[in-house]
Amino acid sequence: MTGILFTDVMIFDGSGDARFPGEVLVRGDRIAAVARGDERLPREGALLIEGKGRTLMPGMVEGHGHLTWPTSVERVINTMKPLPIEQHMLVTAQNARITLDHGFTSVYSAGSLGEKIEPALRDMIDSGFLPGPRLRASALEKGAEGVLGVPAGHDPTHQRDIPHLREYVAQKKAEGCDTIKFLMSSDDAFQPGGAQTLMYSEEEAQAIGEAAREAGIWLACHAQGAEAVKRALRAGFRAIYHCTHADEEALDMFEARKDQAFTAPAVGLLWARAHEAGEFGITREDAERMGALRGIELGQQVIPEMKRRGIRVLIGGDYGFPYNPHGRNARDLEHFVELFGFSPTEALVAATKHGGELMGLDVGMMMKGWLADLLLVDGDPTHDVRILQDKSNLAAVMKGGEFHTIPDASVSGGSAKVSSTKTSSHLITAKSSS
Repeated sequence: MTGILFTDVMIFDGSGDARFPGEVLVRGDRIAAVARGDERLPREGALLIEGKGRTLMPGMVEGHGHLTWPTSVERVINTMKPLPIEQHMLVTAQNARITLDHGFTSVYSAGSLGEKIEPALRDMIDSGFLPGPRLRASALEKGAEGVLGVPAGHDPTHQRDIPHLREYVAQKKAEGCDTIKFLMSSDDAFQPGGAQTLMYSEEEAQAIGEAAREAGIWLACHAQGAEAVKRALRAGFRAIYHCTHADEEALDMFEARKDQAFTAPAVGLLWARAHEAGEFGITREDAERMGALRGIELGQQVIPEMKRRGIRVLIGGDYGFPYNPHGRNARDLEHFVELFGFSPTEALVAATKHGGELMGLDVGMMMKGWLADLLLVDGDPTHDVRILQDKSNLAAVMKGGEFHTIPDASVSGGSAKVSSTKTSSHLITAKSSS
């Protein structure tokens, strides 16, 4: 077999342009060719995937991922504390597989519940030993544990002077992290008014940024208050999450760095906390006290303005809470449409092209030479993004030119066999078409 050819598909290429009929040829782990209209790509020796008019699109990117956070659509674990390490590693691997099941072929970490779990998971996935998305791995979210309402588990070193902060950054790079998450502000969920509470001084933030540039590692942060956002921007952070209270000056600064910085508001968690957390003991009053309702309202002001300014706003909603499980990630697309005024196509661009730019990889676009991370979707997500919330609408999930899931009925031009687990990197054996 010399390739895999998707034929009779409607292609959404991630650019924001309208879908178009065509074909896509995959060879190895890359897209070898994209044809439009009546153009036909070489068939000899290729395994044919009959699209039957379905949508072929890039795999989605979770821009604010927490694979170590325990709960998924397959298993509720009613805690946000680290589990026994043996169990936690297995739960995290399960969450990675579930995330890929639901069409997310890449994840940019926004922090872990363990220092070395994610680099180990990334390496196992990249080596083909475990199913899961491409992962930009991180360590614990580092903040002032026990101070300003920040709960235990957010500061593995408890050393906050500048020399130790610089040492911490270098250590995370040496341990294989791709990115480090800092809490630049506290959070209203930790204590009332926490979103406005700064966690790092200007001098500390600048030292962190300088150390990261020296080490060659990216920085991410939780930043809700306006000054926390500005401090992160001045220090050169790449992913600045939430931006809940960003003011005009913060937006101006972000716009000036829009080619280097990204945000993801994590509205999925706020929505779930405000409307769906009752069975987990969180009342409407609790949700108000924790800032969920106000956070949604502020997001409806800030996020459309960020989009208008060309700032890349990514989907990614703090999935992994008991009431906001892994596997529900695609609901962020609906939130972007319903709450923030994105068109379905704009929401898809946030989930594909812009997510791929955050990852710093050739993903998120249907282009010759790019990695073959693809979804074959029943229906038209450029018309209704909600169809991506149901994994049964994902007729095929491909990562790096290999099928994670594919139905037998889609394969033609020879016999094919699909693993019953649909998770192996060796799913298909086929007689090539002639």
